[in-house]
Amino acid sequence: MMKKNVLGLFLTVALTGTAQAETVFVTLEKDNALAVVDPVAGKLVKTVEIGQRPRGIAISPDNKFLYVATSDDNTIKIIDTETLKETGKLPSGEDPETFALNPAGDRLYVSNEDDSQVTVIDIKHKKAVKQIKVGVEPEGITVSPDNLWVASASETTNMVHWIDTKTNAIVENTLVDPRPRALSFTADSQQLWVTSEMAGTLMILDVKTKQIVKSIKFDVQGVTPDKIQPVGVVIDKDRKRGYVALGPANRVAVINAQTFEVEKYLLVGQRVWNLAFSPDQKRLYTTNGASNDISLIDLEAQTVTKSIGVGTYPWGVAVKP
Repeated sequence: MMKKNVLGLFLTVALTGTAQAETVFVTLEKDNALAVVDPVAGKLVKTVEIGQRPRGIAISPDNKFLYVATSDDNTIKIIDTETLKETGKLPSGEDPETFALNPAGDRLYVSNEDDSQVTVIDIKHKKAVKQIKVGVEPEGITVSPDNLWVASASETTNMVHWIDTKTNAIVENTLVDPRPRALSFTADSQQLWVTSEMAGTLMILDVKTKQIVKSIKFDVQGVTPDKIQPVGVVIDKDRKRGYVALGPANRVAVINAQTFEVEKYLLVGQRVWNLAFSPDQKRLYTTNGASNDISLIDLEAQTVTKSIGVGTYPWGVAVKP
């Protein structure tokens, strides 16, 4: 009888547990805090003071540490994902906002907007090993999954700078649409997707040629063009779909990653900034700065399922399995 009950309980959990247990971490720029969210329960678990004006956030490959850029403290803090205690700091240079972690988790590349440079950090030794001069106002930055390239976007120079990870030198520059904000490589490292906040576009760049092969102009019914300001961008691991946060248009654009056609626009919270997949890529989380919440998108149904209030001006997002 006990065996039957145990088996029944196992089957019930297996059938009803469609969402894996995971934790969503959100930086709250105006609260100087980190929000911890249980997306399955759909609730804010706790808020932890983190430092002055936190924005960029990433999680280590082993999921043990969070890296959080506290811009007005001029540092990147290392946070234990279990205890949420600070375990160290990284010398990020002045006013770090965004940064990228390499696949191995031993190098971190920081955009220093005020100094027009990228700082390369050796995480193990907590040491800056290189400052690379780039264009004016660098913000968006990413590392290719094959670890060959760092791509840095400078907002005022309107360029993507291609940095060789072996030499830490710029080997090429690509002129893009005005005010490039965010960029992301496809999982196969063959394409780089770049958003232009001012032009309202997404550009697809071929990594081999470093040239734009496709430009997508967003057009949302009932939304004036000046409100369509693309920022965060992510592409699923199978290169089936890409997703772009459209800022004050309060939408996430869903793009067919094979045909580059816009499939639909999903209504989320106000002033959507950044995006992050769940570990199994069945859900997408968005930070909505002006409505002080995050949206949860079911990617199989392609629908927004819920919003969760998190605090004032959510900006960055990272997910732990």
